Amino acid sequence: MKIYNERKCEYFTGERSLFGSENLMVTDSIFGDGESPLKESRNIRLEGSMFKWKYPLWYCENIVAKNCTWFETARAGVWYTKNIDVEDSLIEAPKNFRRCEALTIRNVSFANGEETLWSCDNVTLDSVTAKGDYFAMNSSNMKINGLTLYGNYSFDGVRNAEIRNSKLLSKDAFWNSENITVYDSFISGEYLGWNAKNLTLINCTIESLQGMCYIENLVLKNCRLLNTTLAFEYSTVNADITGGVDSVLNPSGGSITADFIGELTIEKDKVDPKATKILCRRDKVVSLCKCV
Repeated sequence: MKIYNERKCEYFTGERSLFGSENLMVTDSIFGDGESPLKESRNIRLEGSMFKWKYPLWYCENIVAKNCTWFETARAGVWYTKNIDVEDSLIEAPKNFRRCEALTIRNVSFANGEETLWSCDNVTLDSVTAKGDYFAMNSSNMKINGLTLYGNYSFDGVRNAEIRNSKLLSKDAFWNSENITVYDSFISGEYLGWNAKNLTLINCTIESLQGMCYIENLVLKNCRLLNTTLAFEYSTVNADITGGVDSVLNPSGGSITADFIGELTIEKDKVDPKATKILCRRDKVVSLCKCV
């Protein structure tokens, strides 16, 4: 069993106050003014502690933080760090977690999650709430359960992600992404998924203006599309929709099955009308069909 040296109920200040520490437990302590207090540290446990200044955990390895707080001034808190587990914590600072590997975040609130979780690999999020734009840009190999997100442009460029039981209020989510599967979730936001590849949505409720366009291999299984208009433009799609969709514009191929389509527009000079199979379960459900 690893033996930790303990620092308890202390106030650390000054730049690099615990630089290069190893095998250390810090309990109920405060990191005040002073950049990079734990930079280049290894095998660190933090419990009930607070960060009040910038760059506290850079180039670190094997970090556990429980019941900790990052204040707004602790910006860019964790970068270039491997094997970090953060639980039951509050993070007010933006731009946290950049280029980290083997990262687990559980029961954490990001009050200002702007530009957070960029270019990280092997990420697990469980019961996380975040508010802020550009969440999780260019990260890879993500497993997410119970995420509540308020912020636009999320998951841009993400590769290999599985998302379950989540709620995303996010314009332009999943742009330029690849190999994303979302289960049992609610997504609301304009221009969902543009330029993605292999985006699969299962048992989801979606609300989007011009959603799911320019996608290569879009799959919808048992999804509801509420107030969703101008969907699937230039996408190859295999969609099984529960209920209807307000309007569909120029899908480039595949099949769309729904109870009804409010308006279907196929422009022959832009897409091949024969490339997409359209099936409506109810009679006379397409209120307006254009093929021009």
